[in-house]
Amino acid sequence: MDFEAKWIAWETTRRCNLKCVHCRSSSELEVQGHPDFSFEQATHILDDISSYANPVMVLSGGEPLLRPDIFDIASYGTDKGLRMCLATNGTLVTETVCTRIKDADIKMVSLSLDGARAETHDDFRNQSGAFEGTMQAIELFNRHDIPFLVNSSFTVRNKNEIPEIFKLVKNLGATAWYMFMIVPTGRGEDVLDELIPEDLYDEILEWHYQVEKQETEILMRPTCAPHYYRIVRQKAKEEGGKFKRRNLKFSTGGSKGCLAGQLICLIDVDGEVLPCSYFPKSAGNINDQPFKEIWENSELFLKLRDFKSYKDNCGRCEYVNVCGGCRARAYAMTGDYLAQEPFCSYTPGTLIK
Repeated sequence: MDFEAKWIAWETTRRCNLKCVHCRSSSELEVQGHPDFSFEQATHILDDISSYANPVMVLSGGEPLLRPDIFDIASYGTDKGLRMCLATNGTLVTETVCTRIKDADIKMVSLSLDGARAETHDDFRNQSGAFEGTMQAIELFNRHDIPFLVNSSFTVRNKNEIPEIFKLVKNLGATAWYMFMIVPTGRGEDVLDELIPEDLYDEILEWHYQVEKQETEILMRPTCAPHYYRIVRQKAKEEGGKFKRRNLKFSTGGSKGCLAGQLICLIDVDGEVLPCSYFPKSAGNINDQPFKEIWENSELFLKLRDFKSYKDNCGRCEYVNVCGGCRARAYAMTGDYLAQEPFCSYTPGTLIK
């Protein structure tokens, strides 16, 4: 496997106008101790990354639309030849925002939708009117021909609406739908009791497989559920064929589960380079050393790429190269990022013939 930086989430601010139950970031409009970096610092980071790699750059937060210079940052990245994307909760999207998205040549916008109806989504987002804001944003994106994808995060509070949310997203004209299985980090640590239990976890992934196998209009992808990639291979083998999965050109592809520190990473607002958005352990700070040095030489990233060092069932599993287990979930629930995936029920060697 080639460990090329293909996708980077960039926390451009820790400020946000919502208080979502699962989020790693802040719910304050003014954050103490983690200020927004300057536009000059942003250009330095983009210069550094583009001199070494050509990843998709996702401007995220917090809520990136709270930054008055977010489109200047996007335009600068576009001019450097990077594929710039935007991750927003949608509540601040206006006609003017859509015009600036187009002007900055932002390639894709991601939105979050965690309920098929306002009551569920607003409960998840801890904000009345959040659902309406997302629906208005989608209407504007469709009107302005702005491609968008939808991320949906699930706990026991909204798991029953998974099929309904999928149908809604498809009908709304999204390019892709990503089903996120919650990793308890940040405020998400408070939802430990809400995590989908192991038996239902596999049941949901089975549902996803059966739907994706027949889906031709919208790209589907489970996220933070790496053993789905083991399930796909098992099912295809049982069914005597090969399941051909489509890819979105602004994604990392669909060949492997956990990509943290392997093909993707997160740069937080302080410049710390983390394996992914849910993995609160730094490989180095981009303000102190070149991104190339962090990506190629950091001890953390090198360990994540050494699959033979994974422990217990993950270390013994014949699917470790295509699954790998969620390293962030292992870290959050055991304190050891090399430990086995906490929510995987598979016994290694079961299907080896």
